Amino acid sequence: MTTSTSSPLLIGRSGELARLHEAFEQANAGTPHTVLVGGEAGIGKSRLLDAFLADVAGQARVLVGQCVDLGSVASPYAPIKSVLRSLVADVGAPELLAAAGPAQGVLAALLPELGAAGADVDTPSVRGQLHEAVAVILETFSRETPIVVVIEDIHWIDSASLSVLRFLERVLSGGRILLVLSVRTEDVTRGHPVRGFLSEVERSRSVDRIELSRLTRVQVRRQLKAIAGEAPSDALVSTLFARSDGIPFFVEELFDLEACADGGALPDTLRDLLLSRYERLSDETQRVLRIIAIGGVRVEHDLITSVVALSAEQLDDAVREAVSAGVLAIDGDAYAFRHALVREAVLFEVLPGERPRYHSGYARAYESRAGERRVAAEISFHWLSAHDDARAFPATIAAMREARQTYAYATAAQMGERALELWPRVDDSRELAGMDRFELVGRTASYLRNAGEEERALQVARHGLEECPTDNPHYARLLRDAALYRAALGRPGAIEELTEALRLVDPADATLAMTITTALAGRLMIDGRVDDALQAADRAHAMAVGAKRTAYASVSANIAAVSHAHRGELDAARAGLKQARQLAENEPNALLRYWVNASDLAYLLGEFAEAIGLAEEGMERARGYGVERNSGVVLASNAIDPLQAVGEWERADALIRRGLELDPPRVFQVYLLRARAWGMLWRGDVAAAAEAMRSLRPMAAPYVDIEVQTRLGIARVAAEVAIASEDWASAARELSPLFADDPAPAPGHALPLLWDAARVISAAPAAMPQPASRIRAQLASFTAWPTHDLWKAFIDAELTDDSETAVVAWSLAVEAARSPRAAVYLRPYALLQRARALIAGGARAEARTALDEAISAAESAGVGWIVGEAEKTAVRAGLTSGRVEPGSQVDDLTARERQVLELIAEGLSNRQIGERLFISGKTASVHVSAILRKLGASSRTEAAMRSAALR
Repeated sequence: MTTSTSSPLLIGRSGELARLHEAFEQANAGTPHTVLVGGEAGIGKSRLLDAFLADVAGQARVLVGQCVDLGSVASPYAPIKSVLRSLVADVGAPELLAAAGPAQGVLAALLPELGAAGADVDTPSVRGQLHEAVAVILETFSRETPIVVVIEDIHWIDSASLSVLRFLERVLSGGRILLVLSVRTEDVTRGHPVRGFLSEVERSRSVDRIELSRLTRVQVRRQLKAIAGEAPSDALVSTLFARSDGIPFFVEELFDLEACADGGALPDTLRDLLLSRYERLSDETQRVLRIIAIGGVRVEHDLITSVVALSAEQLDDAVREAVSAGVLAIDGDAYAFRHALVREAVLFEVLPGERPRYHSGYARAYESRAGERRVAAEISFHWLSAHDDARAFPATIAAMREARQTYAYATAAQMGERALELWPRVDDSRELAGMDRFELVGRTASYLRNAGEEERALQVARHGLEECPTDNPHYARLLRDAALYRAALGRPGAIEELTEALRLVDPADATLAMTITTALAGRLMIDGRVDDALQAADRAHAMAVGAKRTAYASVSANIAAVSHAHRGELDAARAGLKQARQLAENEPNALLRYWVNASDLAYLLGEFAEAIGLAEEGMERARGYGVERNSGVVLASNAIDPLQAVGEWERADALIRRGLELDPPRVFQVYLLRARAWGMLWRGDVAAAAEAMRSLRPMAAPYVDIEVQTRLGIARVAAEVAIASEDWASAARELSPLFADDPAPAPGHALPLLWDAARVISAAPAAMPQPASRIRAQLASFTAWPTHDLWKAFIDAELTDDSETAVVAWSLAVEAARSPRAAVYLRPYALLQRARALIAGGARAEARTALDEAISAAESAGVGWIVGEAEKTAVRAGLTSGRVEPGSQVDDLTARERQVLELIAEGLSNRQIGERLFISGKTASVHVSAILRKLGASSRTEAAMRSAALR
């Protein structure tokens, strides 16, 4: 009897094993870590992991998940369910559910055997809650024992599981958790879904990639010695090294061939080599192996007994022969091929006539156990592979519904698209599906949207609209959905499509009419058409109240309140938001929308503490709902703006970093990146802010066209960056949205922009197309807004020409900036401008004191740009004081550093400095760091100010 010839020793992998242990030690110390183990087939990935897991078995809880090869649409959450079931077996279902907390129902939907009531909500938020639950469970149990999670063969992973891994890698920040993933590198080709994931995670500092290389000739000799127990001959080493190319699995297979011992010929092809053990087995055993190969990577014994037409004894004999020959391995209550390559080779041995029979057998076997576990994806796969469309179609519909029930939206969408392909090939498809074809189109598009594939969702919806008659009841619904997908992508036309959908909707379908009207009101509000938005919101609210749909009643009241606010009707706005909050009490999505709009309005009103409190309350609830990546990021951005306004720069930065780590939808990334650029600017790094805005523009462009708040938010930051760079023409151009007649900007957004326009007029009147009178007239229309008087003081001061009058005006602005509605940068700015007015009027002694006061206030508030501007002003005016001593450390600079400093003063980046001086950008960066250190400067702007002393 032939036996397995695996080496008892792990050869040539000591360095890789050490790296795994190092990663485990980092994780055990409380820093979650991820390791990617990659390499070609047969290189020894599983062998390395087996050795590592054997080493840590007594120190950690090991949870293993195996990805399943089911073609293009894998069974959803297969490896994640294996990991969780292993944990249940270890700690018990009650403990696991307790750790899941409010996500118990979502977890039970994934693992029905847990016995808890499953959730019944069809939104991406529930999927997020599932992801959050997995993370919390792992973190919770890792406190008592470190956890090693191994997911093997992620080149076969399903989309839902991949989404979980992506989430875990981003959000795990605590807990003793090591995540180990193995991947067959050559299978992850261009377009493979795992390719993007690998590119993403490799950029993380918490991820280590181990790529296994082929064995050297010396290592092959050591492997052969370990197998045989004695030193191999040079001829054998040469032959096997040449034929195996140093791939450990091939070395073992080649050594095992009797031909080697007899001096006969070795197999000519890889396939011959892989089948060498298989071909020495009996015909019955070979047939059993072909059936097992059809079943997948790992096949349970009970499943095989339902497919193989053999007695229990005959099956046992066949399996025993295959195991003894080293072709099969026993894995608990299942069988797996010794290596995936062997399975793939055996699959090629399956005859065309056998293939549909074997697949049909598996499909029937799975159908017989459908009540035990969710296996619809497997049934669909096997009936489809058996070319039985009539049976594959209902199985695919069932698989779609099953995937949706476990929030595996990507898989549900794939199944929906598969069903749409089968639809014309199946009789009575409508009856079998239990729905109209266009309803299936709508559901498939919805699943794509929930999976984050808005582009594909829009394509599917648009294709359905091209085929659907306009009098079909699903036409208006598809049109509504297409409009929402279009808006999510930042494409124009959503308002027009929603208007058309409202015209075509069946009057009898009151619910659909209500949802369309609510969506239309929301898009009109976002586009700044507040009068139209208010009318639509009022209609939607009446519909929702009549239908007793409290969630929609809350959302419509919310939209109406914001519309009232943007019209300056603040009493109506506050009353409307209060009503929206009351109606949303038991409606998570409506409640989150309340917090989003209420916190945003509080910020625009200058109620910064209120805005922060509302946003943080919403963020906490968003985490509980499992929607931190969506609503949570919007609420974070709503907290960031007021945090920056009160000088909590580090807290704002932490929220920006966290939000970006979650990889939110693009429009939410725009919100975060805009805030980051604005923070860079006022803290003094103008060059970084300018570069950030250049990078942001392409991403923001689609949303600038359809969202008034994004349009004005981007305009403000871009204009203020241009002002800080003294690029007055660009600043004036950036401010052009402020003067759009339709729609007119809301006061909360417009007032700071009016100040920016006044700054441009003050510095370069010719650059600004609009005269000062236009600024004052627009300002006068916002008198009811609570921050009007504050901004009026600053605008009046900017537009004052006479230096003596300017001193008075800026003194008034300084006092106005003491208001709790004033952001922290305004008072230092007003103090600086007052000092400049004093200099212009010849009051140098008073100006010196005023500059010191401006610098002190700016430093206290963390407003580095004002510090730099004040010091620059002092140098240009020839003023010195205890705070400003220009040139005191300039003599310490080398000649090259003086050259670099001059170019910093010109506003050049490191790359541009390198190009000018014919050095690398990295070398320029080193010089810049040295200059900042020697001058005691905190920013490039401050260093640039000092360069004036060289002239």
